Amino acid sequence: MKNGKNKFEQVFDERFNRHRDELRWLYMELYENGGMFDELCTNMKEFFMSRDPDLRQRDRVREENPDWYKRNDLLGMMLYIDNFAGNLKGVMNKLGYLDKCQVNCIHLMPFLESPKGRSDGGYAVSDYRRVQEEYGTMEDLSVLTQACHAKDMNVCMDFVMNHTSEDHKWAKRARAGEREYMDRFFFFKDEQAVGEYEKTVPQVFPTTAPGNFTWLEDVGQYVLTTFYPYQWDLNYRNPRVFNEMIYHLLFLANRGIDIFRLDAVPYIWKTLYTSCRNLPQVHTIVRMMRMAVEIVCPGVLLLGEVVMEPDKVVPYFGTLEKPECHLLYNVTTMATTWHTVATRDIRLLKKQLDTVNHLPKEYTFVNYLRCHDDIGWGLDYQTLSQYHMEEGPHKKYLNDYFRGLAGMSHSRGELYNDDPALQDARFCGTTASMCGIETALDARDTEGLKKAICLDVMLHAYMFMQSGIPVLYSGDEIGQCNDLSYKKDPEKAQDSRYIHRGKMDWEAVKRIHNPDSVEGKLFSQLSRLETIRRQEPAFDCSADVWTLETWDQSVLCVVRQTGEEKLIGLFNFSEQDRTAWINETDGLYQDLISGKVREAKGVDIPGYGFFLLKRETDGETARAKFAHAERENRSRKEEVA
Repeated sequence: MKNGKNKFEQVFDERFNRHRDELRWLYMELYENGGMFDELCTNMKEFFMSRDPDLRQRDRVREENPDWYKRNDLLGMMLYIDNFAGNLKGVMNKLGYLDKCQVNCIHLMPFLESPKGRSDGGYAVSDYRRVQEEYGTMEDLSVLTQACHAKDMNVCMDFVMNHTSEDHKWAKRARAGEREYMDRFFFFKDEQAVGEYEKTVPQVFPTTAPGNFTWLEDVGQYVLTTFYPYQWDLNYRNPRVFNEMIYHLLFLANRGIDIFRLDAVPYIWKTLYTSCRNLPQVHTIVRMMRMAVEIVCPGVLLLGEVVMEPDKVVPYFGTLEKPECHLLYNVTTMATTWHTVATRDIRLLKKQLDTVNHLPKEYTFVNYLRCHDDIGWGLDYQTLSQYHMEEGPHKKYLNDYFRGLAGMSHSRGELYNDDPALQDARFCGTTASMCGIETALDARDTEGLKKAICLDVMLHAYMFMQSGIPVLYSGDEIGQCNDLSYKKDPEKAQDSRYIHRGKMDWEAVKRIHNPDSVEGKLFSQLSRLETIRRQEPAFDCSADVWTLETWDQSVLCVVRQTGEEKLIGLFNFSEQDRTAWINETDGLYQDLISGKVREAKGVDIPGYGFFLLKRETDGETARAKFAHAERENRSRKEEVA
């Protein structure tokens, strides 16, 4: 004991003292309420003291190794609990399969209590401390996170912080006219005030949920509902809202959650005559959240969902001295990747990767090909206009391409929130269907299926080559295609995003050991890529990463190097054979897929093919392998002749 405090209290005090002055300054600047600040601090200590000893130990280990999440063996998977395994206990029973997938971070899609048919897939929370009944209980969540931690597996969840469900107890009491609770939302009696707000605030879903307000006949007022009428925006100008949301987050952290995906974080602060997006106060709030986490549960990460153009995304990392989110989604690169598939033109993607690679290495992105959401075509149209790709026509081309209607496409999918006036529809579909696997299977097209699988694998290889944490979407590892059954469900039929939210096909999983099946081909090749990423030092977060000019608009070249370890990735986004006109003269390279040794010069790449070329450090052995390969090539040519 020291000064009457036990060792745990001392740990809390040490962490709190590191952040106290900045936290208080930011809080008072925003709220000017010392009493509420003191309450926040008192409750943070209570959450810390009630934290499970195993979680405290997890925190301690990660404090000593703050870059733990940047290592090259971290692989995530997003999954819907009900679609994947029925409920939380079912997910626990599938941890062995996730191990087989080499996944060590599972992102559980929304599972907190929300009303049936009015939740936007779980993003309208009615109770932050209850699990949706059909998924299980909070106790089931704790048991699952403990089981995951025993396997050194992390658990991520969505923390919906911009709004609650209209069924949340705050909303119900606000609707009953209780002023304290009305002040936790945004109510307007005056239609003119609503009109002033609408002048500068864009609509998120102009087709399915036009406008930003909902009229409540029983209350005789408008309430702010940026997304859907049943999702009421929270008023973070009220310190009670901020404090309570922090308490909810810490409560869930104490149930073993390792990563919180901060849903719709750019929207949380509203000011009249602005766009109500990315305002300075948003960053103040996220910075305070980061400090609260570092004080109570420093093993926990914040993942920002910022679906914006790049110049608005990066600020959510904060600064190196005053960080905000630990992780951010690499949204623009994902959308640009599919643009590249549709155009066979890597120029914009190369520019995008160059921008990301020049950011500080401390900034960590989450990379993915597909997720639960639609794909919005928020591309760099200023650059694309230089390539004669104008915004309106190009968005239409992309949506036509991925529906299989243009550009010699074999993709299948559907539009989401199609707005003919703005020509700004988004796109829905699984990775496999977008790559053409569904079309080839339906047509029994053997050659088409081979090409589609090549494209699918190449895209995953390219994703693994990026800096950051790769995340798979459940089902992509077995090539699961679009699911049209959602059209028969009245609660889902109007939301085309459910086309790529189908149930996990466990019968298909049984075929992963069959090398002649789609599932076997994809699973084995992705497993090989995952193993390479774990084993090769060049994938370390400390590596320098850059792109090389290939002198072919369809071939992307990404280089990773740490010390003497150098790796060159070449990715052909065309279905035609291409040549990467690189000329690396620093030795011989071994292709990590085939094992063959070759020069990194004028590399011929088959359609939708790729190479992972590792520089050989043993020059004599490499030359011998290269000479042997050359002799074999000559022999084959002579046989053909």
